[in-house]
Amino acid sequence: MKIKIVAAGIIFLMIMLFYATSFQAAEKREMVEIKVNLWSNELFVIQNNQVIRRYPISSGTEENPTPIGIFKVTEKSQSWGGGFGTRWLGLDVPWGQYGIHGTNKPQLIGKNVSSGCIRMRNEDVEDLFTIIPEGTVVRIYGPVTGRGKGEYRNLSLGSKGNLVVLVQERLKGLGFYYGRVDGIYDEETQKAVKRFQKKNRLPITGGIMIREYILLGLLE
Repeated sequence: MKIKIVAAGIIFLMIMLFYATSFQAAEKREMVEIKVNLWSNELFVIQNNQVIRRYPISSGTEENPTPIGIFKVTEKSQSWGGGFGTRWLGLDVPWGQYGIHGTNKPQLIGKNVSSGCIRMRNEDVEDLFTIIPEGTVVRIYGPVTGRGKGEYRNLSLGSKGNLVVLVQERLKGLGFYYGRVDGIYDEETQKAVKRFQKKNRLPITGGIMIREYILLGLLE
């Protein structure tokens, strides 16, 4: 009887140890995240609130700005090659295919030359690839309009990107937009803009121009 009790106690302790270890491992993974500063063109790996890696990067142009927001790594690949370098970490940006990848032009690292993706030196992205699992949170901070003149472009049906996100968020906050904030100027966004324009006695075009940006409080 004592042997059975002892055995049961040992099994119980082993199970508890297994779950505790698994929980600690999961917690440790969850504490790893990526932060990207587009103003300084740097990528940081953060673990337990400490910077454990710091890399120079290249980001998007004003015509093709890098997405701003909070995303996740949804795929990893070693086979893209060419201008994408030796590694690819795809992000779940809803309005297009964006990721963190290598390059065949390392001399351009530090400049705003990409089509919106985050470029790294191949040796750096290979190092990043080994420590970042799928599901890792990626926080990207920087100028919404990209590096350049900072112009707020006109938006209409079919537009995509950071500015659309801003407009959708503001329209949603004001009660005009009921859809998903996803950076895609679809028919629901257009309808919301028309409701906003009607309320403010503007020409009902369904598009966004400087006057709409100002009334939305996005420009002064």
